[in-house]
Amino acid sequence: MSKSEKERRKQLLADLRQKAAAEFEKSLPMSRENFRQLLDFLDDELQTKECDDKLTITTTFLHNHNISNVEQVLRWLAGHGGYCDCEVLANVEEHFE
Repeated sequence: MSKSEKERRKQLLADLRQKAAAEFEKSLPMSRENFRQLLDFLDDELQTKECDDKLTITTTFLHNHNISNVEQVLRWLAGHGGYCDCEVLANVEEHFE
């Protein structure tokens, strides 16, 4: 493979990553900052409470922060593996690192 072909493939890969990142950002039902705050809140709360296999703590956070599209956020979380509070931390947090 020639050097120019390697560079072209590298650029294509970079373009695909950038497109995927842009699509991810566009899919977010609330701000990235709200997600960071949610994840921090869950991390703190789950140190002293057990997960009840629901989104109880997440829902509390969303209501306390006046998030207007709670159901949409919960659907988005489920679509990314967050079916309960501990799964939000385990499966969703990695998307924000």
